[in-house]
Amino acid sequence: MIPSAPRGQSADSAAIRFERGGGTLDVVDTVERRRYSLSLMAATASSPARASSFRFPVDEAIAVETGTISLPSVIAVYVRDDDGRMLAEVGQFAEESFSDGSYSLELCAPMKLYVRIDGPFEIEADASRMTIALPEPARVAIGARSKHDRPAATITTTDDPEDVMAAISAFGSALKTTSPERSYPTLRGHPPTLERGSELSIPEGLSAPETGISIEVPPTLGHAYVVAPLAYYLGAGVEPGDDAWIHTESGFSHPLGSGDAFEREVERVLKQTFFLDCVTRTEGLYPIDLHERRAIEEHVDLDFAALYDRSPADRLEAYLSVPYSDVEPHVPEWKLTSHVSTSPSSIEMLPFLVDDLAVIHTPDSGFVSSTGVETTAVEGFLRGPGDGTREAATATATPTGSYVEPTTTDSLEQSWVGSETPMGASKATPQAYHNRLAREGSSGDVSITVVCNDPEMIEERDLVDDVYGSREELPFEVTPHHDLTREELRAVLETDVDFLHYIGHIEPDGFECADGRLDARELDSIGVDAFLLNGCRSYDQGMALIDGGAIGGIVTLADVVNAGAVEIGSTLARLLNNGFPLRAALEVAKGENVIGEQYIVVGDGGMSVTQVDGGTPLLFDVRKTDNAFCLDMTAYTTSLEGIGSLIRPCIGEGVVHHLNSGTIHEFEMSLKELEEFLQQTTGAPIRVKDKLVWSGEVDLSAYF
Repeated sequence: MIPSAPRGQSADSAAIRFERGGGTLDVVDTVERRRYSLSLMAATASSPARASSFRFPVDEAIAVETGTISLPSVIAVYVRDDDGRMLAEVGQFAEESFSDGSYSLELCAPMKLYVRIDGPFEIEADASRMTIALPEPARVAIGARSKHDRPAATITTTDDPEDVMAAISAFGSALKTTSPERSYPTLRGHPPTLERGSELSIPEGLSAPETGISIEVPPTLGHAYVVAPLAYYLGAGVEPGDDAWIHTESGFSHPLGSGDAFEREVERVLKQTFFLDCVTRTEGLYPIDLHERRAIEEHVDLDFAALYDRSPADRLEAYLSVPYSDVEPHVPEWKLTSHVSTSPSSIEMLPFLVDDLAVIHTPDSGFVSSTGVETTAVEGFLRGPGDGTREAATATATPTGSYVEPTTTDSLEQSWVGSETPMGASKATPQAYHNRLAREGSSGDVSITVVCNDPEMIEERDLVDDVYGSREELPFEVTPHHDLTREELRAVLETDVDFLHYIGHIEPDGFECADGRLDARELDSIGVDAFLLNGCRSYDQGMALIDGGAIGGIVTLADVVNAGAVEIGSTLARLLNNGFPLRAALEVAKGENVIGEQYIVVGDGGMSVTQVDGGTPLLFDVRKTDNAFCLDMTAYTTSLEGIGSLIRPCIGEGVVHHLNSGTIHEFEMSLKELEEFLQQTTGAPIRVKDKLVWSGEVDLSAYF
């Protein structure tokens, strides 16, 4: 049986634009600021095409007559016949020919991209480019869909736990399928947003799908928060009860435990169900060779072909019959654990955490004094070259307040939801995510503003000037400023710009300017989307930018030593320029200097400034054994390539897919093979002997 395409409609019909220029067709996602260029040989003028002619939903579609479509990079291309049967997957160094017929090609670009061809064609790929060639010019249809996903509605709920549980029960309405393909991020829609009010109000049509699964938990906000991602993923209703259980309509029940065991068991069930869905889905729309299936198949007694066609409730029962210890070594490292205060003020953050499929913990953390926050920076100064800090000449006192240090987990990233200031985790606020939803579309260049407001810090400005906009395949507009007055900086902060890199003195009560301090809390609006405030104690001003309209940024909690700030700032610039999201970029960069622990992300840590080649940012670790070189890859998911996406390392013979979160399979190779592979990833971060270097700029033989 050929699986049917998932239900659901396009994300935003205004999000996609096609731009013609000579022999180039640029496909632009105006909301997510993503662009992909197709070269069309001997192409005629384009005309609108019917969206209904595509098997999968598209936002916009055009038709053009051409003989050749050239892609600027090698991406996965899935070829299906007119019945939807997948005929081939084409990747690097592949060459495939298809006889006369009707075909649908799915191109794994920064947006969902589809090509309809009626007639014979060939696909060829080398190490860096792909070509789709027709024997003679013919009409082809090209459709695209943004990966941007908006909540369908807003639910109003009181602070009563049972009302919150009823609201969470409607989260599953956003799932675009209840088949195992729900493990693909593009088939998990954004849950409806929540707002607090005087009574529960759920818009008509927002209800959990009929999965035959329900979850029973004690009626407390803590229990409701913890179970929200699992309820969403299972499409389950949440009901109050004396104990925590999962029930199915067939009579199966699974205990979720109590106390600390409750959070651990909910996390385990979420990870196990998601992981086994990823394996089972290889029997469906995308019958690919998955590394994780190879690894797990001999350890579990599951018939994945039969499971694919079972109901969600039956699949869940089968999945939970497998001891977690059998699958745990193969479950991908989770993207995010969020430590959520059980206060009612956390209610409005739930949909955004659920959209990330975050593991939610209620606080088990220690509170830290503001003096304790300064300790690491002072120690870094004493160990460093002693060239001073980025504190203003007339510094105000260190701000007082509650600092919290959440318990470390095994997720790649950590966030904190609560009124306190976190150490070792990002500070997530619902305002930042609402700012992102309100972001207006733009098809222009990626706009970056660099401000250096102290001539003694010009070293960092010079370093980042060489980084931003260095990717030839993407259009950038980089605007430098220096020694700004308060009015000049006000204009910069109020102007629409994708990213601001600020270098200079900052105090809790304002940015140090040539003629005094500018307090961002006094501005009418903020036009900056994302930012790095690389100065001492920039947390308060960063939060003011979020409150004024920004989406996310990186700030400091304490004084930072100038030499360390230069190293952190230049490293962050390179990572952000390569498409790393804010939170992932900081996780990598802060290991480069002791003062890295003084930096945190505020707002939406999943915000990316630029798109990344290949869809998923990768960090490479290289080490040498007695007989070979070992290459480890750490994959960091993004808001558009969430957990459950795939990557295909082109190493060795054959093409095997891997899930895209955390450490990927270890590869052994010779130095020549390693250098040839890294040549395909110019500018990518590589960790060699605890030092971060960059592909295309380093001679690995010098390290071994």
